[in-house]
Amino acid sequence: MFTTRLTSHTRLTGRGPVFLAVLAALATGALTLDNTTMLQSTPEGRAPSIRDSARPKIVAAFPRDSYGPGERAALRILSAAQDVHLQVFRVGPEKNPTRAKDVMSGVPVSAERSLGAVTPKRVANVRIGNWPSGVYFVRLRGERDKLGFAPFVVRPRRLGEHRVAIVMPTQTWQAYNHRDDDADGDSDTWYASGSLARLGRAHLQRGVPFRFRNYDAPFLRWAARTGHQADYLTDDELDRTTGRQLAAAYSLMIFPGHHEYVTEREYNAVTGFRNRGGNLMFLSANNFYWKIEKRGRLMRRVVKWRDIGRPEAAFIGTQYFYNDNGERRGRWVLRTEIPWLFAGTGLRKGSKFSSGGIEADRVYPSSPRSVRVVAEIPNIFPGRGSAQMTYYERGGAKVFAAGAFTMAGAIGEKPIRQMVANLWQRLANDTDTGARRLPGRDDD
Repeated sequence: MFTTRLTSHTRLTGRGPVFLAVLAALATGALTLDNTTMLQSTPEGRAPSIRDSARPKIVAAFPRDSYGPGERAALRILSAAQDVHLQVFRVGPEKNPTRAKDVMSGVPVSAERSLGAVTPKRVANVRIGNWPSGVYFVRLRGERDKLGFAPFVVRPRRLGEHRVAIVMPTQTWQAYNHRDDDADGDSDTWYASGSLARLGRAHLQRGVPFRFRNYDAPFLRWAARTGHQADYLTDDELDRTTGRQLAAAYSLMIFPGHHEYVTEREYNAVTGFRNRGGNLMFLSANNFYWKIEKRGRLMRRVVKWRDIGRPEAAFIGTQYFYNDNGERRGRWVLRTEIPWLFAGTGLRKGSKFSSGGIEADRVYPSSPRSVRVVAEIPNIFPGRGSAQMTYYERGGAKVFAAGAFTMAGAIGEKPIRQMVANLWQRLANDTDTGARRLPGRDDD
């Protein structure tokens, strides 16, 4: 579906009826084209084509994103292999960072068991132990160095076992999953064609979610190694709850990764949480950008939230404005000193620290009036603006947004590590969550 103006993100295939229709619209003036649009690929939001790992692999996936302690999870194996062994690991407590994009690292939480020879459509039942809430994966190991990984989240038995929730971007993981499961020649995601993406699929790269080692794993390691305990949730949990329930359970919700695609129920739940004094921390960028609908194992990309009168900047503080597929990065420049936020970092107004880029957010007219620009990456995309890191307080709620990719990925750097710790300390220890409700639309 094309908008009335094609932006620098928009690319079109050079054949077929859609291409001809666009050319006709351009000729009549019904569609305009800016000077950076390329007639090559597909609509706005296209991700570069993802190549699968060439190393020996076993393909497998869980049909659901999360499971509770004591449940049985049915792992679907989709390829053949001999002498296969299965073991469950938890991401985070491992000592060394992951170096390869087609490997997941963790510490074992189960004994390794033999499955023998496996064929496509084999199902292996995995019992979820009495494990702490967190991100886990099954590792399948077979003959001739074959490896496969199948991630899942162990959710808490009930919301609010900890006063902090960390939300993993499982829907966005699947949106960027370019696996062609139905073998029709197109990846089963809207980044290839159309407006649909399949859920519950094995990821490329031997089962590792897109850029997991860069966007997600560093933060998970930091949280585990520093004892920052939390409930781990997925989009599915937020799709089944309300702002009222979240505010009763949590003081702080953290979105460490790229959380681009959400349903209306999830959007309502998180804004309702904020409206009741709930605190939010966004450590990446381009969050809550698209509205999706889910039907069974399919999700459909519908519309940008800002285009239906619900701009994400109204509760995040910033919203997405541009990306260049990672061609440019820049250093943050501190603009506003907030003593508690920068305590222990050694940073002062004008200090440069870390770096960010890829996709960027900035303040919009719909941002809360109290929003403050904490730091900027000046003119990161020449002629288009600066990436802006922000913080605001409103009605008891405290909201921080990184504004670029990715603080979660840069948490190994001292200033970022200290800032995140300071934010956690201040926002997690609030006691006013749920006491007061701001005017605003949510699910109640």
